[in-house]
This record gives sequence, C-alpha cells and structure tokens, in this order.
Amino acid sequence: MTDWNWDSAWPAPAKLNLFLHVVGRRADGYHLLQTVFRFIDRADTLRFAPRSDDQIVLATPIPGVPADTDLTVRAARQLQEASSCRQGVTIHLDKQLPMGGGLGGGSSDAATVLLALNHLWQTGLDRPTLEKIGLSLGADVPVFVHGHNTFAEGVGEAFTDVALPAASYLILHPDVHVPTAAIFGAADLKRDTPAISPTDWQPGQGHNDLEPVACTRFPAVADHLDWLKGHAPQAMMTGSGACVFAAFARRSEAEAVLAKCPTGMRGWVADGLAAHPLAKIR
Repeated sequence: MTDWNWDSAWPAPAKLNLFLHVVGRRADGYHLLQTVFRFIDRADTLRFAPRSDDQIVLATPIPGVPADTDLTVRAARQLQEASSCRQGVTIHLDKQLPMGGGLGGGSSDAATVLLALNHLWQTGLDRPTLEKIGLSLGADVPVFVHGHNTFAEGVGEAFTDVALPAASYLILHPDVHVPTAAIFGAADLKRDTPAISPTDWQPGQGHNDLEPVACTRFPAVADHLDWLKGHAPQAMMTGSGACVFAAFARRSEAEAVLAKCPTGMRGWVADGLAAHPLAKIR
C-alpha cells in the first residue's frame, strides 16, 4: 500500500458511465438517474504543500475559471469548514482530463482534494461524511470519494458496488465542450426510462439517455460516435459528453482500432480499474 504523504502525487482518475438512464425527475428539478461508474487509469494529478496560514491557494489556475469557483478550492474550503480545520494548503493541479468531456475530471479533482487533505490534515472525517461534502460540490463527486465501481441511483448518491470484468477502453475526444446543464435542460431529453434493479444489471446492458441530445446539438460528438460504432457497435457516450468510448476484452484490440482513427480524431486507450487508487486511504 502506498505511503501517502505531503510529497505524494495524488491521482484523480477519470470515470466512464457504462450506461446512463434518466428514470424520472424530482419536484425540485433534479433528475433521477441510474448508471454504473467505472474508474479508468487516465487521471489528473494533484500535489499539496502545507502553508503557515489558513489560506487555500491554487497554484495552477485553469484559464477562465476563477479560483473561488474552482472545485478544488471549494472542496478544500468545505473540508476546513466541516472539520473546523485551521490549516492551509497550496494546491498544484496537473490537468490531463478534458473539461466538458463527460469523464468527471473536475469532480474527481474535488474528491481527491477531500480524500488527500482529510488524510494530510488528519481531520478524521469518515468516508460517508466526505461523500456528503462532495454532494454539495456536485453530483459526481461522491462516487469518487466512495472509491468503488458502483451502480449509482437517485441524483448519483446511492451506491450498490459491482464487480466488473477486466476491460480496456478506447476513448475518443471530440474537440467540443459539452455543458452538462444544457443537456439536462433540453426539452427533448428522455426522462422516463424504466428503472432496473442493481442486482439485475449485467455488463453491456443499457444505453445513455443523454446521447441523442448531445449528438443533435454537437455534431462532432455524433461524428465520433458514428465512426467508433463502425468498429465497435457497442460504443456509447459517457456522461453528458463529449467523449465517446468502446470496451474491448484485450488492450491490443482497442489499440488496433485507435490506430485506424482518421487524421484529426483524438483518442487514447485506458484500462479499467478494480477500484479508485485512494479507495483504502483514511
């Protein structure tokens, strides 16, 4: 087991939605979802440096994202408040996951901040408490705190862990930023897919209800998905887009399809993880 400390590089892995159904909508407007989250070995990386004051400083701001609204800064401040911690930190973020790609990069970053600083500051909060803090930051943050491949329900906070077979994934990244709010706010979004029991779900089952909306509004997503389906009929979009993916039993098969990508089409191959790299940290 890794000896996590202030000198460590802390991973914030991407996720894929192996299916994503919208099964209803609450009175407050939040959508009720069912999905399976799978972590993959493509990740952002964070480093933390202690401070002599109580300030939260992001040393590597993302262009166009004010520090006060950045999820990493907000996560650290929420942890300070929840734990009455008076320690500060400087955060260094090596951003590898695309924004607006449906891979959960910002949510994963926030979750890694919560997990890392809870450990480094020795605040002693348990994982369910960190999940609740995460939910206040965004619907996908709790699953990264939870740390296991899981069947998620509700607004994304109710988990039934699942064992998934080893797989490699070819992920294609259209050069567009898909805003999640625009997809969920679309009038033509299907919101009444029948719910299924977590114990009945099998790998390969299901679809992504957000996919038709994203493909209509962002033709690049449709183009990438159509190409990928020509080589892997089971391909689908992850999250609200823009990335699309297909699963392969062997990495060599995924790499062979990647090698056929037309000029200008970006992608990579990643392996599925059995659990989040920080699943056992306290």
